[in-house]
Amino acid sequence: MTTRLARLLPRRRRSSRIPRRLTALVLALVLLPLLPATALAADPPVPPPSSPAARSAVAAMQPGWNLGNTYDAIPDETSWGNPPVTRALFQKVKSQGFKSIRLPVTWGIHQGPAPDHRIDAAWMAKVRQVVDLALSEDLYVLLNMHHDSWMWVNTLSTDHDTVLARYRATWTQIAAEFRDRSPKLALESINEPTFSGTSGDEENYRLLAELNKEFHRIVRGSGGGNADRLLVLPTLYTNADQGRLDALATELADLRDPMVATTVHFYGWWPFSVNIAGYTRFDATSEQDLTGTFDRVYNAFTARGIPVVIGEYALLAYDHYRPGIIQRGEQRKYFEFLGDYARRRNLTTMLWDAGQFLNRNTLQWRDAELFGQIRSSWTTRSGTASSDMVFVPKSGAVTSQDLTLNLNGTDFQGLRHGSRTLLRGKDYTLSGNRLTLTAATLTELVGDRAYGVNATLEARFSRGVPWRIDVISHDRPVLSTASGTTGGLSVPTQFRGDMLATMEAKYDDGANAGPADWTSYQQWDTAFSAYTSDSIKLTAEFFTSLRDNARVTLTFHFWSGAKVTYHVTKSGGTVTGSPA
Repeated sequence: MTTRLARLLPRRRRSSRIPRRLTALVLALVLLPLLPATALAADPPVPPPSSPAARSAVAAMQPGWNLGNTYDAIPDETSWGNPPVTRALFQKVKSQGFKSIRLPVTWGIHQGPAPDHRIDAAWMAKVRQVVDLALSEDLYVLLNMHHDSWMWVNTLSTDHDTVLARYRATWTQIAAEFRDRSPKLALESINEPTFSGTSGDEENYRLLAELNKEFHRIVRGSGGGNADRLLVLPTLYTNADQGRLDALATELADLRDPMVATTVHFYGWWPFSVNIAGYTRFDATSEQDLTGTFDRVYNAFTARGIPVVIGEYALLAYDHYRPGIIQRGEQRKYFEFLGDYARRRNLTTMLWDAGQFLNRNTLQWRDAELFGQIRSSWTTRSGTASSDMVFVPKSGAVTSQDLTLNLNGTDFQGLRHGSRTLLRGKDYTLSGNRLTLTAATLTELVGDRAYGVNATLEARFSRGVPWRIDVISHDRPVLSTASGTTGGLSVPTQFRGDMLATMEAKYDDGANAGPADWTSYQQWDTAFSAYTSDSIKLTAEFFTSLRDNARVTLTFHFWSGAKVTYHVTKSGGTVTGSPA
């Protein structure tokens, strides 16, 4: 566990695309699959309910959007690929239905030395400007201390007085700067708090309680609008295991402040969220993980009158620049379900957007269909299906194809192909929730059966957004012989209309091969990837994990259901690969 954690931390911090996911990913990867939920020895004290004003403010913040990888970026706002913030950005965000923004800010790299730890005036002015821009567009703003959590705050256990003095100095300056801003500005004590060198969770809980208490004392003591400003307090790691929730409940019972809210983050069932261990679908396990998380948060806080902000949500591996890790239709099912269940549990949600959803250069959604699904989930349910793909063979007889509809309380209204409404009984049949596309209609839709998507249908329902169904012509993919070095191997691949879902790796003796040796199904991006139309790539990390001169059989699983096997062998610094 320690070795894996140490290996991940530097890589995640360097990443230009996903640096903010550091703690969420490490927590999921290292702690959640391996450890049971931690519980306190006794039932925690029951905190008093927040005031109606606090509950009303958090409700009015729904839905929210994160200005990620900007003011939290290191060293400056454009360092991680996003352009400078403009008023037009907030106007766009508001026009899309968002009521609030979360503004992650990394302060430590813009501070002077002890004892004052003075925040650079130009940096404070930038933060002030973006806060004022958002407030002027009538958006709520949640301002925080972000990557400082792992850059210096995390050493609180081993360098207690130094870290605490810096934390106090930082929040004293932030509180003074924003004390007279609109009550629509809320403050969050620390992002994804984590501590190094501790004896375990009990010490972690004590340290977080100390930070939250100091944050509360400083902000409230600064007066002005801060005397009754909404303050948002996180759990340890912003994780929703029961022990984390109980510890925060104990803190709230001690503070007895009516203008507080709590926050956790959610990125889905970890194996599904990163595509590992064969979890390529938003299945019952992923669904139960989501409902269990939101139920615990609801029971711990919302049901007691304490509002909850899901301060970040998305999928860990979702990135428009790296398509295919999480299949498009499975993404849509996840976001559809999440939005609905959060609404039923009265949780305010804030989409984590580091630029992978909204293109901040063009102010257009990178996947308008996906965002349409997210936006719809804020108010209603949508129908979905077992898949958004129907595969038809390139040659041979075309047969009818079935899909299972997930009605989600809606009524099926029919199928459309462009402007044409398909005829029930002729083009398709419906028996219960089983939708069958007839062979004759599929034959017409695929035409000359060119590889890839030949037609796109829309399943329409009585509520929500339509469900897209791509009709795809395909053949069994073909992989060719390859050779290279342990720095990575590109395997020439003719996908022939198909798409890669996942990869298994096993030695001839049956043992699992690859970095994730606890499962035969390796993690996308860590062990393999397929982002181009001509190859599958095996990573340096994959080859580093392999035994020398021991043949590995790879089984590539494709979305059509096809399986293709391939052999690779590492010998010193060279690797060879060939079809099985």
